[in-house]
Amino acid sequence: MNLQFGDLLQEPTVDGRTNSELARYLCWLEGRGRSFGGYDELWGWSVTDQVGFWGSLWDYFAIRADTPYERVLPEEPTMPGTGWFAGARLNYVRHALGVGDDSAQDGDVAVLAYSQTREPRRLTLGELRDLVARARAGLQRLGVRPGDRVAGYLPNIPETVVAFLATASLGATWSSCAPEFGPRSVVDRFAQISPTVLLAVDGYRYGDRDVDRRAQLAEIRAGLPSVLHLVHVPYLGAAVEGAVSWDDLVAEEAPLTLDAVPFDHPLFVLYSSGTTGLPKAIVHSHGGILVEHLKNHGLSWDLRPGDRMMWFTTTAWMMWNALVSALLRGTSIVLVDGNPVYPDLRWQWRLVEETGATFFGVSPGYLMACRRAGIRPGREFELQLRQLGCAGSPLPLEGFAYACDELGPECRLNVGSGGTDLCSGIVQGNPLLPVWAGEMSGRCLGVAAYAYDLSGHPVVDELGELVITAPLPSMPVGLWGDADGSRYRSAYFGHYPGIWRQGDWVRFSARGSAVVTGRSDATLNRGGVRLGTGEFYEVVSNFAEIADALVVHLEDPDGGPGELLLFVVPTEGVTVDDALRRRLAKRLFEELSPRHVPDSIVAVPVIPHTLTGKKLEVPVKRILQGAAPADVASVDALADPRSLESFVAFANSRMASGGDT
Repeated sequence: MNLQFGDLLQEPTVDGRTNSELARYLCWLEGRGRSFGGYDELWGWSVTDQVGFWGSLWDYFAIRADTPYERVLPEEPTMPGTGWFAGARLNYVRHALGVGDDSAQDGDVAVLAYSQTREPRRLTLGELRDLVARARAGLQRLGVRPGDRVAGYLPNIPETVVAFLATASLGATWSSCAPEFGPRSVVDRFAQISPTVLLAVDGYRYGDRDVDRRAQLAEIRAGLPSVLHLVHVPYLGAAVEGAVSWDDLVAEEAPLTLDAVPFDHPLFVLYSSGTTGLPKAIVHSHGGILVEHLKNHGLSWDLRPGDRMMWFTTTAWMMWNALVSALLRGTSIVLVDGNPVYPDLRWQWRLVEETGATFFGVSPGYLMACRRAGIRPGREFELQLRQLGCAGSPLPLEGFAYACDELGPECRLNVGSGGTDLCSGIVQGNPLLPVWAGEMSGRCLGVAAYAYDLSGHPVVDELGELVITAPLPSMPVGLWGDADGSRYRSAYFGHYPGIWRQGDWVRFSARGSAVVTGRSDATLNRGGVRLGTGEFYEVVSNFAEIADALVVHLEDPDGGPGELLLFVVPTEGVTVDDALRRRLAKRLFEELSPRHVPDSIVAVPVIPHTLTGKKLEVPVKRILQGAAPADVASVDALADPRSLESFVAFANSRMASGGDT
């Protein structure tokens, strides 16, 4: 298929136009006196009549609150600080476990778990409810109360889902990191929220390799003095001293009870790394995530009761939280733990076939690797897919063609972009929108997303900053520990006052489709997980041989992980040789994570700083992408006017050698 950007690839299917959740929602609105000529009109209403739109979702999805709301929004909502559904008291877990929903039966399959460490496991809804009730009682025995924090150093396994739901059920706040994260990364995150209970595995298997994490766990526990109890979730079979066992935690039967909390009560904390200092501890609320994920999962992803959703993710990525929220729709979730391409690329497709998944989420890198390997999923496997989701980084044009060719017109390709900060989508497809080659189909309902130029004016068919001009329920209630809200305002509203700035470059077409080309700030996006440059600098600063450093990530136009480059200035008399590079890489691997290991470590004479001391990560990135120095930075603003010269020379040498350093 010889494609050009914007070529029509898929029209809405008959099922999408008549039987999708979005189609049913439109019929429901029509029965209440609201009709729309198409998706564009529906979207326009959703962002201009926010009270009407979000209030309709509350009714359509039959949100069960212990105390009803008094109003959807204040008369004059502002960002930040919008107060949603004032007066409502509810609990996210009531919907996740179908409590009070007569259509949710104990025998329904809730969780299907596949791992390279243990045998497959299936949990019915009744079994999941029972385990959550037991874990809730166990946490209470450990002293956990509403408002406390519980942290998980855990892989994507059933115990993690149970622990999260149990924590949320009693009004405590959950947070998780994947066990491949090193002690420094974990402590930098969890220490901010002072958890009283830490759940952790002793290790895990990645492909055919066992990874013992007991030494790292000891470091983490030593760095978290707030932790009063360690709960050991056995995984490799090793003992963990001084820990409560998982079996003891869930030993006692208990009734499933749920604490009603205010709409904006903290549900979980996610981490989106900034360019300086500690990762931002983003607080998401019970009500905000409940309403947003019912909307996103129902109307964009078209998840329905009885569906099955599979998306490979670690517990450190917001996609894990989004995956668990499929339970809100009565959809079974497929948990996958291990090396996503072991023993081969077909492993995930075999799981899609075996589980009967109707929604499969992938990264662009995985999809492109399948294409290069000549995998024909639609022909090699008996699939029941209605939708293929794709997110984490830009999908190349060839990826669009491959997915549509191989899976056929009845499987919708839904390429989207969102983020940890909102824990949902901003632009993506839905059953009523066409799929155009190289483009995301449109703005999500309720999301007033636009491209802004540097002056703060909206632009069409031009690259600009991705902004959101109206509040959303899933915008964070704040950053943990940010008492006066100054960090929160600076992070998202400092560039355009009163306007949310996402930190991505986007181009909207006149028809509303979008192309997101990458980050517009210095945050690194590797495999869908955002890494802060400050974390790198904290580790590198402990090397006496390094005087200064700068790190950038260059996105891969073919959908791969891209290239992570670490530039270092050696101290006087030091040579940056392979031995020093190996030590740097090893320390970054051990203290942060495998994703933090640079592809190249390059010595330069000076790192460019502004006169106020700020490193110029974004200008350096743009120079490496081919921009002229004069177009990205003013020489007058540089502390050393010649500091960009070595990066220009490096970029020229890369171009001359075809991109290789």
